[in-house]
Amino acid sequence: MPTFGICLGRQLLALASGAKTMKMATGHHGANHPVKDLDTGNVLITSQNHGFAVDPASMPGNLRATHVSLFDGTNQGIARTDVPAFSFQGHPEASPGPHDVSYLFDRFIKLIEAGK
Repeated sequence: MPTFGICLGRQLLALASGAKTMKMATGHHGANHPVKDLDTGNVLITSQNHGFAVDPASMPGNLRATHVSLFDGTNQGIARTDVPAFSFQGHPEASPGPHDVSYLFDRFIKLIEAGK
């Protein structure tokens, strides 16, 4: 079943996949957080509201990092390599300014359509 985890859903996907989360010193809150898409190199302006991050050192082989914060280098996105599941730490539904992260919803729709 295709899965798209957002914020806490992302952390739950990571935990269910065998990774660990860690408490951040200050967390990320508000709009205008730059995040790099590791697949394209594009920088996205995102809205964030979380105090925990996925520990990249704990990620098993079936997880791949897809996004990273340009503020502090914390992991902001993961994708499963064995099932159609991915996640994003920010809030793409919040649309902070330009619709930089709306493509994530398109990716999810394509996964759903591919599963029909």
